[in-house]
Amino acid sequence: MSVSLVSVCILTLNEEINLAECIDSCRFSDDIVVFDSQSVDRTKAIALAKGVRIAERAFDNYATQRNAAISTVNYKHDWVLMVDADERIPMDLAREIEERLASVDAGTVLFRVRRRDMFLGRWLKRSSGYPTWFGRLMRVGRVTVMRDVNEEYLADGEIAYLDAHIDHFPFNKGIAYWFERHNRYSSMEAIAKLTQCTAPASLRTLLTADAIVRRRILKQLLYRVPMRPLIVFLYLYVFRLGLLDGRAGFHFSRMRAVYEFCIDLKVMEERRRRRGLPV
Repeated sequence: MSVSLVSVCILTLNEEINLAECIDSCRFSDDIVVFDSQSVDRTKAIALAKGVRIAERAFDNYATQRNAAISTVNYKHDWVLMVDADERIPMDLAREIEERLASVDAGTVLFRVRRRDMFLGRWLKRSSGYPTWFGRLMRVGRVTVMRDVNEEYLADGEIAYLDAHIDHFPFNKGIAYWFERHNRYSSMEAIAKLTQCTAPASLRTLLTADAIVRRRILKQLLYRVPMRPLIVFLYLYVFRLGLLDGRAGFHFSRMRAVYEFCIDLKVMEERRRRRGLPV
């Protein structure tokens, strides 16, 4: 099967472990671009061996990197599917993309999709907070990415939703790498929390039909709640029934609580620094 209506952009930084399988899962497209952040492993060699195009840019943050990938690459098609190297595109999603783009109206500029997060050989259907929607399939030139981490997609037209899922393997590079990456994320989230804790959050906004907006407001409200890491654990493991995900759900819920704890510690650290106090 070849989808002639969509290009694929794979964002990479030292992804020799993931890249080959990711590219193979995207072969439904006849235009695959690896947008690399100056990898020092075999990432670029693998991309060349797989016969895909390569573009390169030094990484600064996730939003500007994705914006550059959207705006600076000359894609073959009007639509681009943005994929991370630790993600795979199942055949049912590829077929749905082909069908939806064949009849898409001119006003639609962005499709959102859900991910299936995998850990210890199983889908974290409950403890991952599923379903979370991500903007991934976009009309070139009509979408802007915002927020340095856990990005949001601003579309200047209508937004639609895909039924099929992306498969996500965040632990392919090991649990240690997950913690390294989330250490970076927590630093970015700490700065965001300092800003959002002072920003007004309207409860009425929770009534919006847009799941992305609801998630943003819920995060702003949660940032202001004491004992937040414990609340996150209980929410994922008990309220969202992460316990039904077995030991994978238990361990992942604990890891998410540790991540939230790191954010809170870094917020405390930054506040003391701004007041000239020792950490």
